[in-house]
Amino acid sequence: MGGHGALICGLKCPGKYLAVSAFAPICNPTQCQWGKDAFKAYLGDSEDEWNAYDATELVKSYNGPPLELLIDQGTDDKFYSEQKQLLPENLIAACTQAQVPVISYMREGYDHSYYFIATFIEDHIKHHVRFFKSS
Repeated sequence: MGGHGALICGLKCPGKYLAVSAFAPICNPTQCQWGKDAFKAYLGDSEDEWNAYDATELVKSYNGPPLELLIDQGTDDKFYSEQKQLLPENLIAACTQAQVPVISYMREGYDHSYYFIATFIEDHIKHHVRFFKSS
């Protein structure tokens, strides 16, 4: 599952997860060209249906038990820096407004590669272990 899928699972299933983490997720697909094209192909023209699968839109109305998000993004990721497809800033702003805890890392010099994930996966594992220990 990609980062977008992880975010959606956590936000659409309140109480099932205590934490969600994602590497370079598409955070606001209704606002980027990739998301608009994909949602139109899979869901048709209804923006209401699109919003039901957009993490930024979902977090705005999240009313479940506490859920902490961890987002890791490389600054040299072409999908982030050049193509403006990932939009983590939008999700972070929505989380702040909705008071949903979010931890966000911007990793200088990293892109959308396996090396990025391999370098920081331990941080994500530690993030989730905190919740296993507390539950």
